[in-house]
Amino acid sequence: MKLNLIVGYLAIATLLIACKKDPSIQDQINKQETEQKEPEVKFDYLVEQFADIKILRYQIPGWDKLSLKEQKLVYYLTQAGLSGRDIMWDQNYRHNLKIRKTLEKVYTSFSGDKTSNDWKSFVTYVKRVWFSNGIHHHYSNDKIRPEFTKEYLTTLLTETKTDVSQDAIDVIFDENDAKKVNQAKGIDNVALSAVNFYGSGVTNKDIESFYGKMKSPDSTKPLSYGLNSQLVKENGVLKERVYKSGGLYGEAIDQIIKWLEKAQAVAENKAQGDALGLLIQYYKTGDLQIWDDYNVAWTAATEGNIDYINSFIEVYNDPLGYRGSYENIVQIKDFDMSKKMAVLSENAQWFEDHSPLMDTHKKKNVVGVSYKVVTVAGEAGDASPSTPIGVNLPNANWIRAAVGSKSVSLGNIINAYNNAGGSSRLKEFVHDDEEYELEEKYGQLADKLHTALHEVVGHASGQLNPGVGETKETLKNYASTMEEGRADLVGLYYLMDPKLQELGLVDDWKKVGKAAYDGYIRNGLMTQLIRLNLGDDVEEAHMRNRQWVSAWAFEQGAKDKVIEKVTRDGETYFNINDYQKLREIFGLLLRETQRIKSEGDYNAAEALVEGYGVKVDQAIHAEVLKRNEQFTSAPYSGFVNPVLVPKTDESGEISSFEIFQPKTFEEQMLWYSKNYSFLPEVN
Repeated sequence: MKLNLIVGYLAIATLLIACKKDPSIQDQINKQETEQKEPEVKFDYLVEQFADIKILRYQIPGWDKLSLKEQKLVYYLTQAGLSGRDIMWDQNYRHNLKIRKTLEKVYTSFSGDKTSNDWKSFVTYVKRVWFSNGIHHHYSNDKIRPEFTKEYLTTLLTETKTDVSQDAIDVIFDENDAKKVNQAKGIDNVALSAVNFYGSGVTNKDIESFYGKMKSPDSTKPLSYGLNSQLVKENGVLKERVYKSGGLYGEAIDQIIKWLEKAQAVAENKAQGDALGLLIQYYKTGDLQIWDDYNVAWTAATEGNIDYINSFIEVYNDPLGYRGSYENIVQIKDFDMSKKMAVLSENAQWFEDHSPLMDTHKKKNVVGVSYKVVTVAGEAGDASPSTPIGVNLPNANWIRAAVGSKSVSLGNIINAYNNAGGSSRLKEFVHDDEEYELEEKYGQLADKLHTALHEVVGHASGQLNPGVGETKETLKNYASTMEEGRADLVGLYYLMDPKLQELGLVDDWKKVGKAAYDGYIRNGLMTQLIRLNLGDDVEEAHMRNRQWVSAWAFEQGAKDKVIEKVTRDGETYFNINDYQKLREIFGLLLRETQRIKSEGDYNAAEALVEGYGVKVDQAIHAEVLKRNEQFTSAPYSGFVNPVLVPKTDESGEISSFEIFQPKTFEEQMLWYSKNYSFLPEVN
């Protein structure tokens, strides 16, 4: 079999199988056996570290338990995902593909001095751009600033005979398009965001007017207008460029369709195959009604060991929350953990009934909530290299209410995070030994449960008032952070509930709850600030929600010192004095957050997010950055993907697969660019 690889991949080391020894000669060979027997090789999760980023690996446990047909399905789905990789780059910024191809040509062909600080800075910049799928930071949304000059880059271009337009070089260094997504108050968010969802001259008012005129055929089942298109102005007239075969990104979409058709042919069951068929039709037509039909079918297709997420889905990168970023996650069911955690799905109605929401905002019948712990087999687009740890889909509220949703926790990703970290930073920011010991013993379980509660109970809970539109229309630029905060609050409220122990999910609900509360407040008020430059506002939706939840709770409990700000030896800590009272505060905030969503109260959302989630205490921020200087571990992590390599028999049919782990980050990024670049530089 010929492996179509540009560079070799290193396989995971296997265990030595020891032969049985003859007891009569055992004494004579004990020493020799001890010397020759090799220990089990521990999986190396860390690939490398640069700037503020760690690159990790993940394993695919359970792969060998799949049938060959199931393995083929996984392979075809991962290939479909990678085929759309360039779409994410172009969505993030109109110059990204041109810049990436330029940087990669220089990176691979430069033969000059590679010991200089300038070259080392260039290499780091290239890796940062790879990690972010473009020239804007994957989390802060700020343009990544190179630590080399334009003159040095020009020299590299000349020496490598690389041709590129001057505007693509200028935007790397100038102040234009400084933020990929700008959600600041009181500005035209679309006009001042570099993300490539809107053409030149399109404004917030244009978008509201354009989509305000669109009416769904069935008002109770609103279509996701704007999800799969770019909105541009042509001769002053607004027009959608739809993502589909023959349309915008058609070259890559045709490749996605090719692999999805192969996947459909090896589907595990009819429901799964029918859903894949609808996804293929959606890619061919761009029809949003087919997208809804697909989501209904996909949500209902819960049987089988393989599942996937593929298409234009999450809207966090759109400052107004309309347009979906391209994303792919291929999943294998984690049989053991899914069985244990399915109890949350089975009790979803209990959680809804006992929540602190107003009765009118509670769902009377929580339908079809499906929760699984899964093993990731491959990711692409907005999910790679930086990946979520949990996902709940579909996003349409009416589908959630009528059909349900699928919630997954990415078990092997969480496991890789947990096994690649250290405890030094934790020791620096915990208030006392008790907090540290709780985190060490219960922190990982608390995080897993919070993710599960957030996804399966949080996103599935609550309902809109009759006649209230989708949150992207009512809460606008605050919709994403409000929804994430609401789901976080559901998880927080129930993490300090004896019901978790009654369900057999924990053996000490109080200690797990305390660890969860300590970690959330510590992160929301302090440690997440290591991800920001001093003076920056909080921009990213999840960071904002963690801060507004924590800051609001801190303020509400100030009189009774529920959360106490402690200064010791010139350093700040936050200590929770009353966990039950804090739970009540979380309940009050959850009730209010659901009210805001249910009623579409934009002014209240603005007051909550702007008042508590955006501005940073500069003194604490400076202190946190100073205290963090001692740690070499980067604050952000992402992953290379295992490489699935098919082996074929004499007839050319796939007979088996090998799994290889990339040796370096650059190896995988260059391999992807060589084999999955289907779009032109300008689209």
